[in-house]
Amino acid sequence: MSASAATIHATALVLGEDGILLRGSAGAGKSSLARDLVQRARETGRHAALVADDRVALAAAHGRVLARPPSAIAGLLEIRGVGIVRVPFVEAAVLRLVVDLEHVPARLLDEDAGSVSLQGIPLPRIAADRASALGSVMWRLGHLHDPFVTVP
Repeated sequence: MSASAATIHATALVLGEDGILLRGSAGAGKSSLARDLVQRARETGRHAALVADDRVALAAAHGRVLARPPSAIAGLLEIRGVGIVRVPFVEAAVLRLVVDLEHVPARLLDEDAGSVSLQGIPLPRIAADRASALGSVMWRLGHLHDPFVTVP
């Protein structure tokens, strides 16, 4: 990690080649959403893995934001009601999407709310509650590289 690396409260995963950062307050459902996204991707034959749960180290490199697990918690995932479990993980992912889990997100995002800057690099952002997040993330990822679909 570079000297400008920051560790934040979040969960990160990779689906295919797309890194996703899940942010939200404690208990918002970041870990369970990560589990559901990985499971859904694997069911459709896509590569998917956890990067980090609860704490994520972020660093800018060559105009991209890299997410990595802090070594002390690499490969660990919290499952509410079960505890901390060891799961397969990857060492790093290039972030392509930020998901903010909110209890009551706005129905439509303001134009400025469709992106966020991390480590000085702009990334697409969506806000969703836990109940709608799985579908919202899968739809957004399906259109992330589509030049004909723009999300403000």
